[in-house]
Amino acid sequence: MTAFTAVIARDLRLAWRAPADSATVIAFFVLAVVLFPFGVGPEPQILARIAVGIIWVTALLACLLSLERLFQLEAEDGSLELIVLSPAPLELLVFGKCVAHWLTTGLPLIAVSPLLALLLNLHVDGYAALLLALALGTPTLSLIGAIGAGLTLGTRRGGALLPLLVLPLYIPVLIFGVAAVEAAVAGLPTRPHLLLLGGLLALGLPLAPIATASALRQATA
Repeated sequence: MTAFTAVIARDLRLAWRAPADSATVIAFFVLAVVLFPFGVGPEPQILARIAVGIIWVTALLACLLSLERLFQLEAEDGSLELIVLSPAPLELLVFGKCVAHWLTTGLPLIAVSPLLALLLNLHVDGYAALLLALALGTPTLSLIGAIGAGLTLGTRRGGALLPLLVLPLYIPVLIFGVAAVEAAVAGLPTRPHLLLLGGLLALGLPLAPIATASALRQATA
């Protein structure tokens, strides 16, 4: 657990010293959402109908911006080999990096989303469901993204290959996240959709670090 917390603290310190990466993700999220009213028109009814889809899709794309650098710095300075050879379980260290990635990417997206929902005229009944869905869905995005980052590490044109690997796996999170908010707006139960999001997260917590650790071992072999 000491190694686990050390990995999280190290990544958070790096993010604090170089905040441009996290700021770029948030700026992309905000600007992409802001552009939609100019493209589809300012009609409140139209924006309210597509608001949750816009927020979720742009959140997925914003997460992709930071995935390529998830293990890249360690690979460039040679510390990735030390992490792989560390006596601590590699799966635990990978999970620590996923937690740090969510804290620097997913959590800020959740914090900004209510303001963007207000801009897109999302019905007030959908705000709580949106926050809950993002709180359950964004950690899953980080876990799935870590698998893709590990698989494409060291490959040529990895930045172009990573979205092709990750985006299809993001589709269930997108479907259930949007459905939860739409159910709340329609006055229907959101529990089934949130439980499905929670199930995806529960499935990803043990499996994603194992798959990512295997990919990192292969990349450093």
